[in-house]
Amino acid sequence: MKSAKKIFKRIGQALGVLVLVIGGFCAYVALTPIRSYDPPTPPVIQVKVTEARVKRGEVIAQLQCMACHADNNNRVTGKRLDELPALFGTIYSRNITQDKEKGIGNWTDGEIIYFLRTGIRRDGTIAFMPKYNLMADEDIKSVVAWLRSDRFPVQPSNQEAPPSEYSFVAKLLPWTLIKPNNYPAHLIPLPDSTKPAQMGKYVATAVGDCYGCHSANYLDLDSEHPERTKGYFAGGSKFTGEDGKSILSANLTFDDETGIGKKYTKEQFIRAVKMGVRPDGSVLRYPMGPRPALSDQEVGAIYEYLRTVPRQHNNIAQKTAEVQLAEK
Repeated sequence: MKSAKKIFKRIGQALGVLVLVIGGFCAYVALTPIRSYDPPTPPVIQVKVTEARVKRGEVIAQLQCMACHADNNNRVTGKRLDELPALFGTIYSRNITQDKEKGIGNWTDGEIIYFLRTGIRRDGTIAFMPKYNLMADEDIKSVVAWLRSDRFPVQPSNQEAPPSEYSFVAKLLPWTLIKPNNYPAHLIPLPDSTKPAQMGKYVATAVGDCYGCHSANYLDLDSEHPERTKGYFAGGSKFTGEDGKSILSANLTFDDETGIGKKYTKEQFIRAVKMGVRPDGSVLRYPMGPRPALSDQEVGAIYEYLRTVPRQHNNIAQKTAEVQLAEK
């Protein structure tokens, strides 16, 4: 009997210590700035700015940069990211114009590329944004060329959004789910454009980051091996719609009932992605918007790739209704 009491006492003491450790860690996270790392050593790269690269970079920027960084004047000075759930706090994107004080005008090409691939800025802070570690080297250089170009959105501006106000949840994420990516050890080539499914996978993961939203949780992605992500292309990530209600991303697998298997032909899929209009004439809901910068070939290739993705039965309409009802 005494032996059992000692065991329970020791278990209680161990649990007490564990609670103190967890409590201390949570207090540290709550009271300190968001986690950062040692300033990185970026590669020495000098990107040659050509018109072809600028045009390609502009396409990628329309898919990625503009939606999160463009202000009301269409200049990438940063803005509030309203589509993120309120539990993360009030998050603002940063100024990425050529301004040398408020923007990235003083960044080297290598620092920009390192940041885009890993998510770590040159001062060691981590960004709440997709990481492009699988993007081909030529496409990464094209993004840099666009940022260095004479295009209006990137011209110097000292305007900037307010500092982000991170909640405890947001501060906790860099210690748990959001980690920097490794910088690629080898050059990454462009995909073979004569192989639609291969090209579609590249556009949907490395360039368009489609899987990032159309998976179970955009905070829990396997960015090194996207196809291992939970709920890969089956949707379910929660966002805030224009009406302030929560919405879940769509199931893009070819499940006949809950996905796009019987709902979209290739032509209809291309129209939906590029123009934002479903086969029934309704408009895609925010935060998904038209992607006119993509070519018909690229969107068609995404469709062909989605055919190869394992089908998952995931009734997004029903789950969205349940989430909205629970939030009332």
